[in-house]
Amino acid sequence: MTFIGIIPARYASTRFPAKPLARLGGITVIERVYRQVAGQLDDAIVATDDARIYDTVVAFGGKAVMTGTHHKSGTDRVQEAYTVWGKRYDVIVNIQGDEPFIQPRQLEAIRACFENPATQIATLVKPFTPADGLAALQNPNSPKVVVDDCGRALYFSRSVIPYLRGVEPAEWLERHTFYKHIGLYAYRPEVLREITALPQSPLELAESLEQLRWLQAGYHIQVGVSDIETIGIDTPEDLARAEEFLKKLQPS
Repeated sequence: MTFIGIIPARYASTRFPAKPLARLGGITVIERVYRQVAGQLDDAIVATDDARIYDTVVAFGGKAVMTGTHHKSGTDRVQEAYTVWGKRYDVIVNIQGDEPFIQPRQLEAIRACFENPATQIATLVKPFTPADGLAALQNPNSPKVVVDDCGRALYFSRSVIPYLRGVEPAEWLERHTFYKHIGLYAYRPEVLREITALPQSPLELAESLEQLRWLQAGYHIQVGVSDIETIGIDTPEDLARAEEFLKKLQPS
């Protein structure tokens, strides 16, 4: 099977404008993401709506395509980029442009989901641990997932799911394994084309989670499990945390 990684990256982020061009350890965030992906998949490209990002990627030797400015989600941008790129692959992997610490083992886990020919869409989760603490579990910016016996997502929510009735919240992490969603997706090309043509659904609008649109429309999302913690960069404060994380990863 052939896999292409597409990295959507836009300039006009509300919380962190020009985020892909911010420097992390002396290198732009988008270059760090690209380096983590290139060589792990059969191909990798950046999908952007801004010439400054495009030029930066080309300058460091990466591949990029220009896309429209109208897209409401990275998934929509990935679909346009795949169409513009023009080459055919068995699976498209959507890697967020603000995840500079994505690891090869996570990409391997998402690839393994497609060993099952019935897989339409795949994503990753990470188990919460008691050390994470209740505040991390209850954080609405960290979506939770419940998974069925076949390893497919039943539901995603910003709320804690499942709710442990009759158990004090302080004991939840000791009594049940909860799963945190990692925003890495992969799709078969025909499925990506179909889901980007769907209208927004009531569940998606309620939780502001686009994957609920796909579930509500009847698509199945296969779930791979990862034990790797990464740091996504949404704000300048996240960038500062990423700098500290990078120092711990690099030998002194």
